Amino acid sequence: MSMGIGLQLRQSQSLVMTPQLQQAIKLLQMSNLDLSEYVAQEVERNPLLEVAQHVADERRERPDAPEMTADAAPASGDLSTKLREDNPSRTEEAFDTGMENVYADESRAERQAEGAAAMTEAAGPGGDEGSGWATMGKGGGGGFDSPEYDLEGVVASEITLRDHLLEQIGMTATPHRIRAIAAYLVEYIDDTGYLRADQETIAANLGANAADIEAGLAIVQGCDPSGVGARSLAECLRLQLRDRNRLDPAIGMLLDNLELLAKGKLPALMKMCGVGHEDMREMVEEVRALDPKPGSRFHSEIAQTMIPDVFVRRNAMGGWNVELNTDTLPRVLVNERYAAEVSDGGAKVKSYLNECMQSANWLAKSLDQRARTILKVASEIVRQQDGFFEYGIEELRPLNLKTVADAIEMHESTVSRVTSNKYISTTRGVFELKFFFTAAIGAIDGGDSYSAESVRHKIKRMIDEEALDAVLSDDRIVKILRDDGVDIARRTVAKYRESMDIPSSVQRRRRKAETSL
Repeated sequence: MSMGIGLQLRQSQSLVMTPQLQQAIKLLQMSNLDLSEYVAQEVERNPLLEVAQHVADERRERPDAPEMTADAAPASGDLSTKLREDNPSRTEEAFDTGMENVYADESRAERQAEGAAAMTEAAGPGGDEGSGWATMGKGGGGGFDSPEYDLEGVVASEITLRDHLLEQIGMTATPHRIRAIAAYLVEYIDDTGYLRADQETIAANLGANAADIEAGLAIVQGCDPSGVGARSLAECLRLQLRDRNRLDPAIGMLLDNLELLAKGKLPALMKMCGVGHEDMREMVEEVRALDPKPGSRFHSEIAQTMIPDVFVRRNAMGGWNVELNTDTLPRVLVNERYAAEVSDGGAKVKSYLNECMQSANWLAKSLDQRARTILKVASEIVRQQDGFFEYGIEELRPLNLKTVADAIEMHESTVSRVTSNKYISTTRGVFELKFFFTAAIGAIDGGDSYSAESVRHKIKRMIDEEALDAVLSDDRIVKILRDDGVDIARRTVAKYRESMDIPSSVQRRRRKAETSL
């Protein structure tokens, strides 16, 4: 066998993921908020890109105004000059003021100085220095246009549980050593308000005796909110009842046996507490009215407004119109005029501008393609789930990504990316697009399958409507569903019930018995 060096010509096909293609795929799964941030970064990096959101606002106020295109859009820096040269009257219309205010010869500082002097004179020679408009902002960091003015600082920051407790501890009339121990204990209180450290460990860390630790803990437990600093649920409830002056021996015995209350063993509790049915019912209601997590109110997350990406509205023909929420879609323009003006700067400038032009055109094309893809996928989902929009969740059909992908001739991965972090506004509320993709549960007679979400809704409705003397077990729910044609197993019913935080039939029966006392 001979060995040698030679040249061979071969032809093959391969899929290459260019950086632009990879970024276009990422744009599909971005939410509108993430997309806006990405576009803002690209506009900052690319001098040929401009945000065109103001065009939509102008056309909304002036429907007769022509739509601005990439060729007709002037550079933002030349706007005032172009208005002044073409038609001075248009300047007054655009800025809603006169020419003397827009193109005044005096500087802004001079106008402010003259205005301050006028206000001082208007206050009179004997006027109060702090009563005139000229004195506004003294000692406060200036007015709204002052560089020192911080709008974000005006908004009150959220008070944490730690800061709330330390502020109260600092105002207690106790020795400094005890206040220091109380402040140290605050560091071991979790978000729910419970003390998560044993006193022996704290005493060893501080080198203090048990009596001082108890004194510091008493200060913490005396702070607002009531029940904070407890080491167990029973102690938390006991502290709250003590503050309400409702901690009597009977309810104290109830707190010592909370496990019996959780199991619904009311007769045993009544015997231990020495009370009757009416007193036991009142004590149970009082305990349930307490807050088991007193510190949670200081760590509540700010609810974020869910902005839909797609709107579904009924049309005059009885069908459904699907349209994009254009107010949340970022719009960009490619400033070709600016590129032409600075293209005479040499070979390096031309190379840089060509790169920026390609990137800008690609981004504009990708945003348009993303919007069209979202609309296409959403329209097919509405077509597949028309029963849900018409009659409700019981008519939700089983649906998977492949069904939608085959209908619109796209890949399943593309549909998956489009439905991520996207929301649709309907007459029945706002839902994530992935909500409409549910598993299928077979039918007894071999007919059309049932959606898992609709079956889950049926289970919840049956449990909500059950009576005290007819609490439905999982086996009974299975029989009812099978009578309706749903082929479902008992473990599936239990899984759906637990996913909706619905207790078992035994626990529901005990709770209903407690409320009926």
